Amino acid sequence: MADVKPFKAIRPAHDKAEHIAALPYDVMNTAEAKAEIDREPLSFLAIDRPETNFPDGYDMYAPEVYDKAKEILDRMIAEGDFIEDDKSCYYIYELTMDGRSQTGIVAVCSASDYENNIIKKHENTLAAKEQDRIRHISTLGAQTGPIFLAYRRESEIDDIVNKYKADKPVYDFTSPDDITHRVWIISKDSDIEKISGSFKGIQEIYIADGHHRCASAVRVCNGGATGFDGAKMEALPEKDRYFMSVLFPDSELKIYDYNRVVRDLNGLSESRFFDRLRKKYTVERLGSEIAKPGKKGEMTMYISGVWYRLTIKDEFVVNDPVSSLDVAILQNEVLSPILNIEDPKTDQRISFVGGIRGLKELVRLVDSGEYEVAFAMHPTSIDELFAVADAGRLMPPKSTWFEPKLRSGLFINRFRK
Repeated sequence: MADVKPFKAIRPAHDKAEHIAALPYDVMNTAEAKAEIDREPLSFLAIDRPETNFPDGYDMYAPEVYDKAKEILDRMIAEGDFIEDDKSCYYIYELTMDGRSQTGIVAVCSASDYENNIIKKHENTLAAKEQDRIRHISTLGAQTGPIFLAYRRESEIDDIVNKYKADKPVYDFTSPDDITHRVWIISKDSDIEKISGSFKGIQEIYIADGHHRCASAVRVCNGGATGFDGAKMEALPEKDRYFMSVLFPDSELKIYDYNRVVRDLNGLSESRFFDRLRKKYTVERLGSEIAKPGKKGEMTMYISGVWYRLTIKDEFVVNDPVSSLDVAILQNEVLSPILNIEDPKTDQRISFVGGIRGLKELVRLVDSGEYEVAFAMHPTSIDELFAVADAGRLMPPKSTWFEPKLRSGLFINRFRK
């Protein structure tokens, strides 16, 4: 039974939303964030990446950096750039990219549900990355980055969402990357009660993206996180142990491919490399035209100016939620035994290319000579993600790429201490 609640969001004033809304803090580096703030001075990146307010090379984890984020947020609230709703509401957030829309419910979710595995994970988190957001959340007294969650479609929630979407949105703008963002507010008590009740009937919710943001918010809620002075932070009162999320029905989501490029063939000649591939895959030469894999169990490969289709042989197909993933098959049958890439998280010979960049990027990287071979993957499905999480397992690194990215700054959850 999922505990999902409405909340009083701090959100941009009507005419400020398109100027404030920003890509998540972790999809760009400091220089890129500074350039975006130069273009748009109200960008939320000044708060989400507060080191941008300091000279180049400044310690981005220094206490005064986080203090600066709080100073900017407090000033923007005082000056009316942000407003706060006077009652707890649910919010509808629609993102449209390339003519395809996905619509989620913005709400707060229970930290207890995360710890009790009602909210399920499919990735490990790194303590160092958690600590940055813990300090950011604690210093601001607010959570600024929503967690991207998914659930199995529920018709009653769909009906309420569609009813509100027939009205004029409170925000409606297109960001520079051509994503259209629209927001509606669900403030009617009867609709709020129906949505809360519908979520209570849902047994599993899944983290799609934002594992580190989620783990950090939960640690702040439950206490035990470490402050700058080394002291443990106190837990929030039980009624406040909730973190902000956007919850999307599975039917609305699209996972993009997450492709691989490798710098060398591990000392093998190209012919020897193909000999070893053919032991596990049926290999079909396609030519110079870019080719996408067409189904699960299939990938395409680019090497020496030519594309090939690789289809895993039946005897190497396994019935396991993790090992049956195409990215796992590539790792277990090619990257590890043939190319000697045992840990793709740390091996410098492999890089990952999000599918949003297209397969032309694979061609460019190989043709430049920087990499010798590229593997284009069939996208992991949302059902595969659910199956891995339901089994209490973890996906291989870089298994999923979600687009479009949720914007930060449209909704802020102020923790009540």
